[in-house]
Amino acid sequence: MTIREFKMPDVGEGLTEAEILKWYVQPGDTVTDGQVVCEVETAKAAVELPIPFDGVVHALLFEEGTTVDVGQVIISVQTEGGAGAEAPVAVAETAPAAAAEAAAEPAPEARQPVLVGYGVSTASTKRRPRKAPAGTAAQNGSAAPAAPAAPAVPAPLPAVPAQPSGERPLAKPPVRKLAKDLGIDLASVVPTGDGGVVTREDVHAAAAAALTPQAAEPAAAQAAAPASAPVAVAAAPAADAAARETRIPVKGVRKVTAQAMVGSAFTAPHVTEFITFDVTRTMKLVQELKADPDLAGLRINPLLLIAKAVLVAIRRNPDVNASWDEAAQEIVLKHYVNLGIAAATPRGLIVPNIKDAHAKSLGELSESLSSLVATARDGKTSPADMQNGTITITNVGVFGVDTGTPILNPGESAILAVGAIKLQPWVHKGKVKPRQVTTLALSFDHRLIDGELGSRFLADIAAVLEHPRRLVTWA
Repeated sequence: MTIREFKMPDVGEGLTEAEILKWYVQPGDTVTDGQVVCEVETAKAAVELPIPFDGVVHALLFEEGTTVDVGQVIISVQTEGGAGAEAPVAVAETAPAAAAEAAAEPAPEARQPVLVGYGVSTASTKRRPRKAPAGTAAQNGSAAPAAPAAPAVPAPLPAVPAQPSGERPLAKPPVRKLAKDLGIDLASVVPTGDGGVVTREDVHAAAAAALTPQAAEPAAAQAAAPASAPVAVAAAPAADAAARETRIPVKGVRKVTAQAMVGSAFTAPHVTEFITFDVTRTMKLVQELKADPDLAGLRINPLLLIAKAVLVAIRRNPDVNASWDEAAQEIVLKHYVNLGIAAATPRGLIVPNIKDAHAKSLGELSESLSSLVATARDGKTSPADMQNGTITITNVGVFGVDTGTPILNPGESAILAVGAIKLQPWVHKGKVKPRQVTTLALSFDHRLIDGELGSRFLADIAAVLEHPRRLVTWA
């Protein structure tokens, strides 16, 4: 008998960690090759993990709800041995001990988490360790002192000078811009890149360190209060504050979304333009298409025609469908459109995309939209469905919102926010009449799209929706 270990895999979307949502087996259960043993939540999707060998479950090394790094052992299985079996391990080893040992192991080579619709990329630096909760400080360090300690003082920067005196720091232009945006002096940053080059991670670390003294000031001010103040009086507000607030760990979808949005906001120079126009004819066309027998059974709604209008506008302005390759310093023009549709799900916002949307008929586009939304709501969207998007549509109008300033998905050139369609007074044929009116907002990467191109693209989308016959004449 031998004990084989199954590690948290990288399912091919560049993840660095995943949360165990549910175990389908327990110690003592018999498992077979290919049997699903657990469900994990990755960057944006729930994924079921099959085990690659037969045996009897020996131990589950992590509980449900635990976030586990890729490469850590999550389950051990007792097998009959034979070819391919790993070296036996101590059967007496308990699950908690194994989990502690796995946590102590060095993390595998890190890969950057990605937002939905963005490709896999290998990181150039190692992961930074997670910050331990404040309550665990006494367990990880020396014993806590009996008397109250002085206010914590931020750890000083390394004694080694960040940059040699008088020399210009080595950094790429995007990193210099990031430092300028964050107010960081590159000469004060300790470089970790090859040859003493300052990396993006170094700048973020310096920015975080700069914020630490500001966070410590309130604590220092409290320590300067008169020592005669009753302890009970000071403890009461703290207890009251804890009761008035709830702290939620940042992990899973929220963590990856936050990282991607911050990265996008500080990498791609955003420009947002707006246009308000009459969509009464488009709304009439929606009703006519719903009654068309050739489209029976298909979901026909304004979003379908908006998506078609975007595709027509891309055909008229193909340069908007591109991406920026920072490493190669190239603009990559895409001859296909993977149209992203932002979808709100119980796990958070995800952006699956319709592959080769430009080649689909109206009926095929309707089927793809319906399938995409249903799969997202069920939490079954696959990682492949959320990769390699080119342009995205987010429909904030369903919440009654007029418009917004959406943030680009990393790797994409533009994102269109669709506002609510409302009956408003509008000048039509020289007279003020009630008309269906909406507002579109287009955010685009100004490195790829200049003002003229972005304006023409947005104007073309509005022109198609204002006079939907252009779906035929411009196509």
